[in-house]
This record gives sequence, C-alpha cells and structure tokens, in this order.
Amino acid sequence: YKPNSAFYEMWGEEGINALQRTIAEIHMIAPDVPVILDAKRADIGNTNAGYVEAAFDFLQADAITVHPYLGAEALQPFLERKDKGIIVLCRTSNPGADEFQDLYVNAHGEKLFHRVARHVANAWNKNGNCALVVGATYPEELREVRKIVGDMPILIPGIGAQGGDVEKTVHAGKDSLGQGMIINSSRGIIFASKSEDFADAARHETEKLRDLINKYR
Repeated sequence: YKPNSAFYEMWGEEGINALQRTIAEIHMIAPDVPVILDAKRADIGNTNAGYVEAAFDFLQADAITVHPYLGAEALQPFLERKDKGIIVLCRTSNPGADEFQDLYVNAHGEKLFHRVARHVANAWNKNGNCALVVGATYPEELREVRKIVGDMPILIPGIGAQGGDVEKTVHAGKDSLGQGMIINSSRGIIFASKSEDFADAARHETEKLRDLINKYR
C-alpha cells in the first residue's frame, strides 16, 4: 500500500490522524504487506531526522519515498534505518521529468537519472534497504535503470490514469528473476467506481492488474 501524505496533510490534524489510522489498519489486516509512505521527503540532516521520526516512529510506515538532491550526507537519517525501505526518486513519471533528470552530466552520455541510479545502487545501499522510483510512462528509461542497478527493487508509478503500459513496463523493469518491481496504480484502482460498489470495483481492478503483470513476467 502506498498512501500519499499530501491527500491527508491537506486536512490538517484530522488528516494526519486519519493517515496514522490508515497505516495501523493496514498493519492489522495485512501485516505482511509493506506500507510505503509517498511523501518525497528530503532536507538537511537534522530536518531529515524529524521526517524519519514522523514517518517511521509516529506513523509506523515501512518505507518512504525521498528525493536525492541534497546527497547522501543529508539523507543519512533515512539510510541508517536498516529496518525501513528508502525509495529514491530517479526518473519520475510526470511529463516534465526530463527538464532536469535527462540533463547530461558528462561527455560519455550519462544523464542525471543514470547518475542517481548508479550512486544509490553502488554507494547508498550499504544496508540493503534502498530502492528507486522510475515511472512506467518511460519504459526505455526504466530499461536503462534496470541495467544499471541489477536486481535492486524499483517502485514503478504511472500505470492506470497516467497511461503507462503494463507489458512494456514489465519487460523493461523485471529483474533477473522476473521480479523486483513494485508496480503502482492509484487512481485507476481507487476511483474504479463512484458508486456503492467502490470496494468491489477496486478489488476487481487490483486483481486484473496483478494478473496482467504476472502474464508478462
């Protein structure tokens, strides 16, 4: 499960309490399923220490999304949590992702998102708790990242409402074992129905996506 903190925070104290209850309910109903807090946090080190306490100790999330812009030194409060997943933005799913992420960083054709993938895989993942975010809307870039990071897990948003193709995503994103992907669909599942059957509709869309992923693995 990947609750997005923004849609809780917008409601103030009531929203934060709802987020805490949401995560607690998931842990109770599905204790073996990780909860990823989609918060995209990162700041200087002492501020990150506060984010870490909020995400992992107060909210009890199992993993969190962070951005790499401030470097490993600032992200140490996250990276040092060996028991938690640290999922670093690499090549995002939004249309304007290329504005910075595709910039060349050397004369050998290495782009910024390549550098991020390499650094996370080779330097930041000392505790084996790192993963990357790469959007399904860019399957070729996903394929490039997979080649760089080997069997490191990749969180892949962009399926469903954003238009990512499941077949292309699985072929580009799977690791050497046909696994290693956390493929995410949010609006395509949550808003599968606006009627009273919303829960059944959401379950149906989830099962359909699961079966489609397994078909192409």
